[in-house]
Amino acid sequence: MSALLSGRRVVITGGANGIGAVVARRFAEMGARGVVLDLPAALSGDRPDGWHAVPVDVREEDSVRAALAESARAFDGVDAIVAAAGVVPSWQRPEDMDMDDFDRVLSINARGVACTVKHAAPLLGAGSTITAVASLNSWRGDPNITSYAASKHAVLGIVRSAALALGPGGIRVNAVAPGPIATDALRSRMASRQEGTGLPVDDALEQAARATSLGRIATAAEVAGTIAFLTSDLSSGVTGQMINVDGGIH
Repeated sequence: MSALLSGRRVVITGGANGIGAVVARRFAEMGARGVVLDLPAALSGDRPDGWHAVPVDVREEDSVRAALAESARAFDGVDAIVAAAGVVPSWQRPEDMDMDDFDRVLSINARGVACTVKHAAPLLGAGSTITAVASLNSWRGDPNITSYAASKHAVLGIVRSAALALGPGGIRVNAVAPGPIATDALRSRMASRQEGTGLPVDDALEQAARATSLGRIATAAEVAGTIAFLTSDLSSGVTGQMINVDGGIH
């Protein structure tokens, strides 16, 4: 498995932090070379040896176009795109929504993926892949994060539509749908919501674990492994799909 992605030239949006950074490390371990795209302030952190870093703001189409073109030049082509850039907003019930914040969330999570697909497609050839990081909120709602659910529903629509459009050219487009993932960011969000939920962070994590078939929440490494599968030839017959990585939420 260490050579599963040997020689693949990969571009990861949102690759400097969170799930995107874990994907970059996992891909490097599997033999891939690549480029991490993220906001300039995020690019000062560690990345795999030999990987490049290119600044991007996925809200801006010109920024996405330029970053992908520079990424393609770095390794004389691109074989795989992972669209991991995203944001989780603070809790707001529908009647309390800040519409400027709604627009911000949609611009990053949905428009950013659409821009990435638009400007990646001309760079890719037969056998290439695009994998978007969607969410369990791509298939269900949430009373407290309407903007996030809307944006992730949109990601699934983008993936399914792009799969139909790009499939004849041999390009596969899929998504992963993480549930709650065991990260510092999740603990931070649970802490910020404690006043509203009345649940301490450890109790909230335990509650999330009990809601899964495995009795635990999934990890970023497990999400990265699923993305590696969708990027590899092991999934050569899979496109237009979303794979849940959530421990079996019920």
